[in-house]
Parts: sequence; C-alpha cells; structure tokens
Amino acid sequence: MVQNHLEEFVRQFKWALSSRQVFKWLQITRPETLTDIQRAARFYYLQQSAFGARVDGQTYGTATTTPPGLNLLRFEETLSAAHLRLSNVYIEHLPWQDCLRRYDREHTLFYMDPPYWETEGYGVPFEFEQYQEMAKLLGEIKGRAIISLNDHPAIRECFAGYHIETTDIRYTVGGGKGSSAREVLIFSWDVQAEPAGLF
Repeated sequence: MVQNHLEEFVRQFKWALSSRQVFKWLQITRPETLTDIQRAARFYYLQQSAFGARVDGQTYGTATTTPPGLNLLRFEETLSAAHLRLSNVYIEHLPWQDCLRRYDREHTLFYMDPPYWETEGYGVPFEFEQYQEMAKLLGEIKGRAIISLNDHPAIRECFAGYHIETTDIRYTVGGGKGSSAREVLIFSWDVQAEPAGLF
C-alpha cells in the first residue's frame, strides 16, 4: 500500500489520534469490511500502538516518559526512514537453514536471533530439535555466526561445544524501568583465540 498508494495511506492518519478507544474499535473491526488501504492503515495503527509491537494478543501501550508509538506528525518521515534502512538489504523469506546455506561464505557473519526456549516465542513453532540442528550447522559453516538466546540450562547444554558469553540485559518495552534478564551469546568460533581488536 505504501509503495502504490502512499498519499491515500497517509491521508488515513491525517486527523487520527493515539487513543485507547480507537485502538479497541480497530481491534474489533472486521478486516473484510475494509478496503485494502483501510486494512493497511488499521494494521499499521494497531502495530504502532500495541504494547511491545506485538502482533498477537495486542494491548494498548502507553508510557509516562515517552510519546505514543504512532507519531502522527512525523508519519512520512518514519516511513522514509524505514525505506532508507531497507534500501541496502536483501530480504528473503526462507527457512533459517536455507538462508544459512545460501549465504554462507568465508567472509559471512551471521547474527541469529531464534525464539527463546520455553518462552512465548514469535507465534511460530520452534521445537528443541531446531536448536540442536543449529548447533550442528554452526560447526559446519564456512563463515561465522553469533546466536543470542535466553540463558537456559538446556540451551547451554545444547551449545556446550561453543564459546558462550553471558550478558545482563534490561527489557524496557513501554518506556518504563523494565525488567532484568540474562541472555547468552553463542559464538561459532573461539573468540578468545582472536587477536585483540579484530571484532
């Protein structure tokens, strides 16, 4: 819609407000009753206004320290920034294994961020066998890979043959103080054997 009908898409937001009630109305609006442009605008409004930008189980996100996620005054600027960011990337829609195989070269550095084990995930099935397959392929690639995951005993056991570092993080979705958590960074190569400053 943005590519083919930018002006009309932007017009949908001309007098829009960041409102919990509008958010609820749009949630219960049946998409099949809307035009393609209205559906796109509905999706964008809900996505930008939802807590944590969730797709499923959306709740209205607010914060006392930051403005609404949907910045109506900088709408076109936000779209342009996204377009600029994506102008120098290739976008693939492949299983992660196929993407790994297709782009594996000696000069490739993969950053992999799979769903965290025993969490809600991303609304797609990701069984433990996939982590095991990832651990296996990590030892076979020509390039290098870094995987970020939650710090879980099963994950540590699965990737025990690789260099693992722990990092403390703070989830600050919604602009609040956030909550503390620990993640692991798994490296496909021996980081300690690298000359200082290489990475």
